Amino acid sequence: MHRNKQIAIILPDTLQSLGLYSLLNEYFPPVEVNSFPSFDVFCAGGNDLFDYYFVQPETFTFNTDFFLPRRSKTIILTDGIEEMRCQQSLNHLMTKASQEIIIEQLQQYLTTDTLNTSTGDNNKELSSRETDVLQLIARGITNKEIADKLNISLNTVLTHRKNITAKLGIKTVSGLTFYAIMNGIVSGEEF
Repeated sequence: MHRNKQIAIILPDTLQSLGLYSLLNEYFPPVEVNSFPSFDVFCAGGNDLFDYYFVQPETFTFNTDFFLPRRSKTIILTDGIEEMRCQQSLNHLMTKASQEIIIEQLQQYLTTDTLNTSTGDNNKELSSRETDVLQLIARGITNKEIADKLNISLNTVLTHRKNITAKLGIKTVSGLTFYAIMNGIVSGEEF
């Protein structure tokens, strides 16, 4: 007998949670969907029997110890292109897309047994020095301080930043910080 897919929706936005709950039940039966308004409420249930987790980027970021080992089962709800770029190695669902596109994305995730299982292969695009610079950028260190800390010139730091931005396609410090957390370059606990 086929077991229903167990889905956890961990979203503080009630309307968004209800909408996702309705879509999942209407278009992808048989599923068993449980909604939680926060990660703390989810943890209070004390179970880890879910096939999929739907969360906001912030929930993922603040609870990386839980979600990183389950990254192949976690789907992050995003509303912008910048966030998608930050999460290249993660599964995401565009919340501001049309209903048809959202259903197609859900279909892709729920009808395959394996989600995106990349483990940060995008980091290989960055050199080790670029990774060092990215770690410091994510920690809020200024260009001058990065240069001093790494014993390189300010121009070299600027060149590394330009290369990081070009390779990742992320232009903002917040986007780079999010990328660094999502790909294990820095820990979310450092913030």
